[in-house]
Amino acid sequence: MQSLKHHFLLAMPHLEDANFAGSLSYLCDHDDNGTMGVIVNRPLDLTLDALFEQLDLGGDDSPHRDAPVYYGGPVHKDRGFILHRGTASAWDSSIQVAEEIALTTSMDMLQALADGRGPEQFLVCLGCAGWEAGQLENELKENAWLTVEGSAQILFDTLPEQRLQAAAGSLGVDLNLMSREAGHS
Repeated sequence: MQSLKHHFLLAMPHLEDANFAGSLSYLCDHDDNGTMGVIVNRPLDLTLDALFEQLDLGGDDSPHRDAPVYYGGPVHKDRGFILHRGTASAWDSSIQVAEEIALTTSMDMLQALADGRGPEQFLVCLGCAGWEAGQLENELKENAWLTVEGSAQILFDTLPEQRLQAAAGSLGVDLNLMSREAGHS
C-alpha cells in the first residue's frame, strides 16, 4: 500500500456527504491502521480571538487574532488540530507530516499564538477526518476522491475558497468541468 500521507484528498463533484462535499482534506497520517487528515478549505464563522477568549489564553495583542478557525472534520470536533509550517520538535504532541509541514494538537502552540509567537503560517482546525483501515481505499475505488501530493503553497499561500481548485489544477483537472454522475465501465 502506497502511503497517502502528505497528500490532498479532493472530493469529487458527485460526493454528497455533507461532511465532505466540496472539501479539500490534507492527509496527515495513512498506514495499515487507517487514515487521518483535516479539511483545509472550510473556514468557520469563528476567529482565533474567540478561541483565545473561550480558552482563557489572553491574546488581546496577538497578531493572529483575526485568523480564521477551520472546520477540520466530523471527528473530535471539540479538539484543535494545528497544521503549520516548520518542525514538530518545538511543540508537545506534534508529528512531522512532510519536510516543512507538521501537525500539532497541544495547547502550548495555541498559547504561543495567543502570545504572538509560534509559526508564521498555520491553520487551526476544529475536528479532523478519519477513515478506518481499508475504508479510504474503498472510497477511492468508488471514485469518491482524487488524490494529489500535498503542497505547503496551497495550504498556506492560497485563499481557502481557491484551495480545492488549486489542488485539482496541480493534476491538470478542472473540477467545474467534471460531471456529478459517476460512471463505471
